[in-house]
Amino acid sequence: MVMTAMAVMLLLAQSAVLASRAAAAADLAALAAADALRGITTGDPCAVAVEVAARHSATVLSCSAGPGQTIEVRTELGERALLGAATGRARAGPPP
Repeated sequence: MVMTAMAVMLLLAQSAVLASRAAAAADLAALAAADALRGITTGDPCAVAVEVAARHSATVLSCSAGPGQTIEVRTELGERALLGAATGRARAGPPP
């Protein structure tokens, strides 16, 4: 019984770490894409997001520009936990 509880705790901890990494990859990709969208850096915003996400072992599931020069990015980590894929979502843009 104790071993089962420990195994469940380890699975939950692994899932939490992977979810955090997926969220961080989405945040960084969205920030970089927003800079490209605003012309602060060069490149196509979604191509920049793909490149940044890849550096963090993530794949961009979607990338779309929104109102007010914002951009939304969804990512998924290449590494999978037993509980499924870890995904992240972030939106970035100019300050209000």
